[in-house]
Amino acid sequence: MTVAVVRFGGSNCDRDAARALDHLGVDTEIVWHEDGLPADTTGVLLPGGFSYGDYLRAGAMAAQSPIVEEVREATHQGVPVLGVCNGAQIGCEAGLTPGAFTTNASARFRCEHVRLRVENADTPWTAAYDEGEVVSLPIAHGEGRFEAADATYEDVVAEDRVLFRYCDESGTVTDAANPNGSRGAVAGVLGERDSVAVMMPHPERAALPELGSTDGRGVLSAFASG
Repeated sequence: MTVAVVRFGGSNCDRDAARALDHLGVDTEIVWHEDGLPADTTGVLLPGGFSYGDYLRAGAMAAQSPIVEEVREATHQGVPVLGVCNGAQIGCEAGLTPGAFTTNASARFRCEHVRLRVENADTPWTAAYDEGEVVSLPIAHGEGRFEAADATYEDVVAEDRVLFRYCDESGTVTDAANPNGSRGAVAGVLGERDSVAVMMPHPERAALPELGSTDGRGVLSAFASG
């Protein structure tokens, strides 16, 4: 039973993710994308970074890797899959989740801690939180603005597939608290199954006490309970 942390050329958060999962007692293996998923894969994490230098669009080239088709097949078996930052971009580009992540409204790279409001606590990724709870996680992205066509966005909201929204300290969603201009301040969404999710903030960077915050543990604990 192994959570595969998929490494592409340009990934740089794979070790962080593996360490955070190890700290939670989850067996992990960093997998080079050309080698495919291990036979005993019970979860997949697509980590952050700059796969293929973000050429074309962030995540677009990695989404064409054969291992992503393996990941897609795994989702059909209910295997939990989480894409974080560049992994979220890959997930959207591969059609694992709706919408897309594009250039920040400011056209600047944002690297800071942000606050998120838990929108749906009835998912594997948010079961450790309460609905409406405010958590703090770091971001580090230049293409983190969530966008979706009107019909797609309306479906995502109606189906309660928004995991997190950017908010202020009180939990209020405001333009000032939205670091990248994401539509509806969306910071994370579910795929067609609630076992598949993507998010721009980094839970693995807020999972160890020595990092100053453990707010991200709840997200990663989905792999421990699965």
